Amino acid sequence: MASRQIVLDTETTGLNARMGDRVIEIGCLELVNRRPTDNHFHRYLNPERDIDEGAARVHGLTREFLSDKPRFADIAGEFLDYIRWGELIIHNASFDEEFLDRELGMAGLGRLREHCAWIVDSLAMARELHPGRKNNLDALCERYSVDNTRRTLHGALLDASLLSGIYLAMTRGQESLVMEPEEASAVQAAVSFDASRLIVVRATEAERAEHEQVLAAIDRESKGGTVWRKLI
Repeated sequence: MASRQIVLDTETTGLNARMGDRVIEIGCLELVNRRPTDNHFHRYLNPERDIDEGAARVHGLTREFLSDKPRFADIAGEFLDYIRWGELIIHNASFDEEFLDRELGMAGLGRLREHCAWIVDSLAMARELHPGRKNNLDALCERYSVDNTRRTLHGALLDASLLSGIYLAMTRGQESLVMEPEEASAVQAAVSFDASRLIVVRATEAERAEHEQVLAAIDRESKGGTVWRKLI
């Protein structure tokens, strides 16, 4: 039977789900037998509340941009169908799990662990492998030679893509510094599955319009300091 793993990341309105912060973006990538597939899940969500300034500086998403997006309850069934009985790989899993548990609970759909096989916390794994060192995504990208040059802002799908490459590298075998050819190919495929590929291959007219809305909102907030426009 094929092994199915889902690399998952979220963006939120703030840091405290218990105080009412909400999920505003979900990004998931699929690995089958440790190989990335083209089957991914990505949604922006309307939180129906303001976004903390600190969080907005991290991910660049605004309430204005999200105002016409679906609510979590509107896409919950589709999301659960996507992750159904897969193994979830999440960096700092307790954070995302708490937020998703709250969203699922408000939709009357139980808890995240009721819908997946189990959850792997890649941050806990990294801390075991590299005690006393930084183990955030940027640090791990540098350590495992995963290209994160396009990560000027956090984004759920981009970060899931980076994490998939990191995870494959971290789990290729702790006792060997040499990857088998097939394993190296899988890691490279995950690393190359980045934002540029997603935008070029999959972006529709509506998605390009949404992207432009995000950039315009960042322009307004940063007084014309959008890094993305300087790169393209």
